[in-house]
Amino acid sequence: MEVTSLSRFTRISPMKAREVARSIQGRPANEALELLAFIPRKSARLLRKTLQSAIANAENNHDLSSDDLIIKSAVVEQGPAFRRFKPVARGSAHPYRKRTSHLRIILAEAEDSKTANT
Repeated sequence: MEVTSLSRFTRISPMKAREVARSIQGRPANEALELLAFIPRKSARLLRKTLQSAIANAENNHDLSSDDLIIKSAVVEQGPAFRRFKPVARGSAHPYRKRTSHLRIILAEAEDSKTANT
């Protein structure tokens, strides 16, 4: 059984969020929560909220134990970018983009728990 949680239009660039997302893939969900709590980055805080939502979905909607969950994948997709301009000398402007991300975390039951239940 797989459980998904999705945070859309988060205000962080995908490249910055992917660095932290790579560090939690394949880990048990509870261990990843502890790890994200001690990473001092905005992307860690956003991924932690998404992971907590995925764990809550698993417990409430699918009657799964949070101890048996592992992170199957943590994907950061590119969202729309806000286009802004910064005024510079001689009346011209330099464009820049404020990027957004879609954070998707997929949890799965650990293989050990499946064999123990049957």
